[in-house]
Amino acid sequence: MSALRTAIIAGQGRLPAALAAAMEEAPLVAALDGFTPDGLTVDLRFRVERLVPFLRALERDGIGQVIFAGAVTRPRLDPALLDEATAGLLPRLMAAMAQGDDATLRVVIELFEEFGFTVVGVEHIAPALLPPAGVLAGTVTPRDEADAARAAGIVAALGAVDVGQAAVVAQGLCLGVEALPGTDALLAQVAGITTLRPDPARGRGLFYKAAKPGQDRRIDLPTLGPETLRGAAAAGLGGVAFQAGSVICLDLPEMQRLAADLGLFLWSRE
Repeated sequence: MSALRTAIIAGQGRLPAALAAAMEEAPLVAALDGFTPDGLTVDLRFRVERLVPFLRALERDGIGQVIFAGAVTRPRLDPALLDEATAGLLPRLMAAMAQGDDATLRVVIELFEEFGFTVVGVEHIAPALLPPAGVLAGTVTPRDEADAARAAGIVAALGAVDVGQAAVVAQGLCLGVEALPGTDALLAQVAGITTLRPDPARGRGLFYKAAKPGQDRRIDLPTLGPETLRGAAAAGLGGVAFQAGSVICLDLPEMQRLAADLGLFLWSRE
């Protein structure tokens, strides 16, 4: 068995399966209790309260490197399930959680590394999931370029305080920003805005997504998929833009096809 056998620490959604498909050797799939990835069989389930026994189980299975993939929410901890070794780590984890998601994820990476695991990112396993710069569908106008620049500034400000990774802008006006409910909720919110939005004849606006400034690229990179395009169309937007090389696109060919069908542009912005 290879000393660098890989484990996917999986959450919900399609990303874990996309990563598994890109690997030459079948990975071990471990999932946090209550979160199941789409299209993958879970080999090992774990709870945060039993983190140290889980890490030791990975060691016994010959795991050398891990990659985190998929959506999770903060689990509710049951003190009755804590083992002694994990209990010793709990103050460190709780202090990080109080500082926000980025701080929590940094501590999680540190703990895995302290047990000797190499933590890798999507670009290490499946770089094709992170499109380089270019217009991937449709046409981007000067108005769209201006809206994207405005949205990028907003998203950078949000990310600096660990709030979200996306915004919707039309003719320079911010129609909404991403927070804990996520992308789908943001686009649904924008779809409900009628009286406050500018005349669409002058530019329908766009959805923009980017990584947080300075975030660790090995974990929690933003993700887009075909459902994002459907949500943007339902919200009356003109297209979807994202930060080139820093946003995961699930099923890019389908996203390009759908953008063309829906009359949207799809732009990987430098």
